[in-house]
Amino acid sequence: MKNSAITIKHLKKIYAGGFQALKNISLDVPKGAFFGLLGPNGAGKSTIIGILCSLINKTAGSVEIYGHDIDKDWSEAKKNLGIVPQEFNFNIFEPCLQIITNQAGYYGVPYPVAKQRAEHLLKELGLWDKRYTPSGKLSGGMKRRLMIARALVHQPKILILDEPTAGVDISLRRSMWTFLEKQNKNGLTIILTTHYLEEAEQLCETIAIIDKGIIIENMNKVDLLKKMKCETFILTTEADCIGLPQIDNASLIKNNDGDIEVVVNDALSITKLISDLEKQNIIVKRIQNKSSRLEELFVRMVES
Repeated sequence: MKNSAITIKHLKKIYAGGFQALKNISLDVPKGAFFGLLGPNGAGKSTIIGILCSLINKTAGSVEIYGHDIDKDWSEAKKNLGIVPQEFNFNIFEPCLQIITNQAGYYGVPYPVAKQRAEHLLKELGLWDKRYTPSGKLSGGMKRRLMIARALVHQPKILILDEPTAGVDISLRRSMWTFLEKQNKNGLTIILTTHYLEEAEQLCETIAIIDKGIIIENMNKVDLLKKMKCETFILTTEADCIGLPQIDNASLIKNNDGDIEVVVNDALSITKLISDLEKQNIIVKRIQNKSSRLEELFVRMVES
């Protein structure tokens, strides 16, 4: 499709032994999208990415990357991809600057241009002062950022991030979010797989959910979240509650911390819930979501 960064049609993958990892998947990633590809372990996410990157051979179907069929024109398709895999896969003895300029060389980028781009990326990602440090001496978070810089040095049109913030602390994760959002606003198409579903909810505008090799949802995030029929909240009250009232369209239990865990369906607003509790002399001091909305919806979908 003309406005598609990636077009996947009827993609199948059957491994030796007969296991079918992908079952006739069709998927379209629009140009400039921040696209979330979510699913439990073993759902087929890594197989899709492996096929996109030519690390795995598909059994059937077609894949186009910016209009280039990966079977007919792989070299041109490949130029459009920047990959950040789950595992660190660079030479631990090489300095950061050299890792990035070497990567640019694989794509035919002249060394002076590569060095200029590497400087820009390392500064953007807070690694410039580590440019001569062997990568093996970096912290886990710094290694993650180095992998993003390496993936972007040849200026691909698509960045694939496979669990990019695994093991990264919260403050660093949020700084990476800011960097990625900036790149996306500048026109970079980003495909994200993550088990941190609050990350997908924060960043992605379109989300596909895969389970057992089948795409079970693929839509705009706002429309997807509208599918929630109920939501779980944790309520902290002014005083410990001995008994819990019966409230229409809500289910209340007391958790081990003494707080109230309440499942509210879409027929009851949280404001009405708090008002009903106050009528029962239960005063709510604090309210929070038990998990992100996307996480709650995701769990219900893959468990149904």
